[in-house]
Amino acid sequence: MARILVTGGCGFIGSHTVVDLVEAGHEVISVDNYSNSYPWIEDRIVELIGRERYEHQEVDLRDYHQLAALLTNCKAIDGVIHFAAFKSVAESVKNPLKYFDNNLIGLNNILRACDEFAIPYLVFSSSCTVYGNPPELPVTEQTPLPEPESPYGRTKRMGEDILKDYVKASSTHVVSLRYFNPVGAHPSIRIGELPIGVPSYLVPYITQTAIGLREKLTIFGGDYPTRDGSCIRDFIHVCDIAAAHTQALEFLLNKRFTSQLEIFNLGTGNGVTVKEAVQSFLKVSGVNLNYEIGPRRDGDVVAIYADNTRAREILGWTPRLTLDDMMDSAWRWEVSLKEMNDQLIR
Repeated sequence: MARILVTGGCGFIGSHTVVDLVEAGHEVISVDNYSNSYPWIEDRIVELIGRERYEHQEVDLRDYHQLAALLTNCKAIDGVIHFAAFKSVAESVKNPLKYFDNNLIGLNNILRACDEFAIPYLVFSSSCTVYGNPPELPVTEQTPLPEPESPYGRTKRMGEDILKDYVKASSTHVVSLRYFNPVGAHPSIRIGELPIGVPSYLVPYITQTAIGLREKLTIFGGDYPTRDGSCIRDFIHVCDIAAAHTQALEFLLNKRFTSQLEIFNLGTGNGVTVKEAVQSFLKVSGVNLNYEIGPRRDGDVVAIYADNTRAREILGWTPRLTLDDMMDSAWRWEVSLKEMNDQLIR
């Protein structure tokens, strides 16, 4: 059993990873500042795993004194899984400074804490956006990294560059996980994707439109050089992503690394068009969906999907859930949110 600090622990991927870590036998201290999440998610996490090996505190990682105070007053930490970053491509194009402030200062403070408090292991939440519009598919960890397509992608690229320099001067070992398009919800349907405000990601916009919260879904671009004119993405279930973080942490704890910074792609390896994703949702939900084809959106890449061979062979990680599984759990999560809101209104 290890004692793990999870930043952004009430967020979409963070909350699922907290649950996976505790179910795997680890102890978790979770922190979040709720800038992109909701405090009541902590109660849902407790429903799933209890409080014996889980605690949560409100901390803003941009304030190093808050982070240092937490670590000073708790037992020694064996590793950090760092999720606390803003992640919307579209929002980052409109407000790049917000992304540079949060994503880079937060990472810098986590690395500073790793050194000050002798935390030996870090798992960093990276992104397939570092690949931009790749000339060849699928992308491997050796695919050359071009100029980023968005400020969000730039913060992830800069984050990895920071880590490359950091490990040369530190004893902390790092795994950077480049994951693709996490979607879906926990099988309990007690936690799932819950964007604040208007969703900037496809699947929550699909489900919110189907439930009646949005008037219609716009598919951004119908003239891309793909098999149906819409963008191609590698959708992966959030529970598969969460499991990969636990396996990456245990890879570090068991000292199976061969270098101080290891990088892995986390995707299914299957490229799915946006239109195909919509069709999967229509099939599993059985509901109508009002959607239209609109103009392309700034910052979007044409097509990207992963070669996940390295994660399979070295981490022993295998994605298990299908696109239909993803859409089914996302829809059941959306229905559960409506039922919760309806109860509050009554």
